[in-house]
Amino acid sequence: MSFSCPLCHQPLTQANNSFVCPGRHQFDVAKEGYVNLMPVQHKRSRDPGDSAEMMQARRAFLDAGHYQPLRDAIVNALSERLGTSHVSILDIGCGEGYYTRAFADAIANGSTFGLDVSKVAIKAAARRYPQVTFCVASSHRLPFADASMDAIIRIYAPCKAQELARVVKPGGWVITATPGPRHLMELKGLIYDEVRLHAPHTEQLDGFVLQQSIALGYPMPLNGSEAVALLQMTPFAWRAKPEVWEALAEKSVFDCQTDFSIHIWQRVD
Repeated sequence: MSFSCPLCHQPLTQANNSFVCPGRHQFDVAKEGYVNLMPVQHKRSRDPGDSAEMMQARRAFLDAGHYQPLRDAIVNALSERLGTSHVSILDIGCGEGYYTRAFADAIANGSTFGLDVSKVAIKAAARRYPQVTFCVASSHRLPFADASMDAIIRIYAPCKAQELARVVKPGGWVITATPGPRHLMELKGLIYDEVRLHAPHTEQLDGFVLQQSIALGYPMPLNGSEAVALLQMTPFAWRAKPEVWEALAEKSVFDCQTDFSIHIWQRVD
């Protein structure tokens, strides 16, 4: 299974270091091994997605293992529902590939794809995890054929329900992870005068049946540099005043709680 053309939706075939469709649209493979399937007319900005600084902060934070329980929970959900070979899975909004690598290891004889709008994140992911096929592409225009994926994982990332239903095979799976009501409450308390709980999960995915919901939460003690990295990788960073950054950096321990909501959906026939 390979990509489909983001311009005309015909199959892409790899020839040497390029992917080419019957309409002669061509997409070159970068030296790091990824392919850019984000035509300029699909971009909303010159360099969409996370910056290099945000990507590096997230990589340092994730490599320290603070979100490993979330990764393990999703790997277990995949392993329970898929075989270990001859399956194709897609990680939407994969960033620098921390989760994607674990998914690839769980289905060592299958095909794992990682997609993100951020070129800098995909470049870093492709350098580090050659066992995954990475692409720069829009999550709202998935460059894959109809009914081509056994499972799609979506951690915090947006995607149109119609695209998920189009790409996932009948009987296949979508696993989503979103913030639970009390996720990172202590961090939010440093930034906002009034801390509001995250809204409860109300998402509906047309064409899918919700088979299981999992609540996952645990305390997360961080040192100052880890707390700064966490803030830098969240949307709260844009609202944080300089004194918040300084106070976090000086802390020997910053206690923060996690609260994740995992939902497991199955594609109806």
